[in-house]
Amino acid sequence: MSSLHPRDLIPQDFDIDAFAALIDRPDPAIRQDARERRRRTAVPQAALGRLGELGDWLASVQGQAPARPIERARLVVFAGDHGVAAREVSVHPAGRASDLARAVLDGSAPVSVLAHQYGAQVRLVDMALDCDPGELPEEVVRHRVRRGSGAVDAEDALTAQETVAAFRAGMAVADEEADSGTDLLVLGDVSVGGTTVAGVLVAALCGTDASVVTGRGSGIDDLAWMRKCAAIRDALRRARPVLGDPVRLLAAVGGADFAAITGFLLQAAVRKVPVVLDGVVSAACALVAQRVAFRAPDWWLAGHVSGEPAQAKALDRLSLEPLLDHGVRLGEGTGALLALPLLKASAAFAAELPETGEAGG
Repeated sequence: MSSLHPRDLIPQDFDIDAFAALIDRPDPAIRQDARERRRRTAVPQAALGRLGELGDWLASVQGQAPARPIERARLVVFAGDHGVAAREVSVHPAGRASDLARAVLDGSAPVSVLAHQYGAQVRLVDMALDCDPGELPEEVVRHRVRRGSGAVDAEDALTAQETVAAFRAGMAVADEEADSGTDLLVLGDVSVGGTTVAGVLVAALCGTDASVVTGRGSGIDDLAWMRKCAAIRDALRRARPVLGDPVRLLAAVGGADFAAITGFLLQAAVRKVPVVLDGVVSAACALVAQRVAFRAPDWWLAGHVSGEPAQAKALDRLSLEPLLDHGVRLGEGTGALLALPLLKASAAFAAELPETGEAGG
């Protein structure tokens, strides 16, 4: 007889392993066609630097060469509170991520300013904010799984059923965006305590110690850093026994926003919609998703260097090189959004530079 409580049982109709077969790599032949076309332009092969390589990548994920212009970019921001924030690991008060979320909604957040400047639509998805759902628009809260996630250093973040519900919510958001014609997804997150949770996942999946992945997050001082490191260390003890099961790992030491982002990343790859990752939270979720489907990272780009050591660790494991390093630590998807003009430029060069008929030097 099973000793598992019903809340720990994963729904029988949920098969996370199916993603490994559903996700293909972008077509390497199209990438090669784009590269060959680039060689036939009047611009010397090396002159465009990484912009040329980005154009080749865009062609492969779009399934055509040359790449077409990016016309419908969407920033999707997943939001949630984390119980571990009660350990005073952030400069923001525990349970107050809703304040940050409202700033995204009313346009006063830095990421909202950039999105307006770059012509990207913004979508906020509340997965586990610690506020009354009536305080936010219905469209924002309709995927919410619970009010706040558990403190991962001492308890599970979610039940197995909540984890699957959040994962499916992320999949649904990816499907909605793909169906609406979004051609580039920019990933963001809003939370209090999120970088602590991300540090736990990265340390667990990379087999490293808490001190190696503990960063300054929202700008914490030395005492808060020590509290954060201790919380990650304690949560790691809870993570290691479930490392082989992504669903149980996300339930034990993740959160509703982390499960949703993981599902979002995998389903976006199934739907062949490219995603630009932001900081350490999206990198940690990408690391979990890679464990599920090893080909999925080919559909993602790392937007920037966030300064969090756990992000650097995760991106190294994912073999993703960040596009930008400007010292920006704002979060919310700001760093990923700053990469959008580069991607638009690379697409424009790929589509509009005329061919000369001869290979460039």
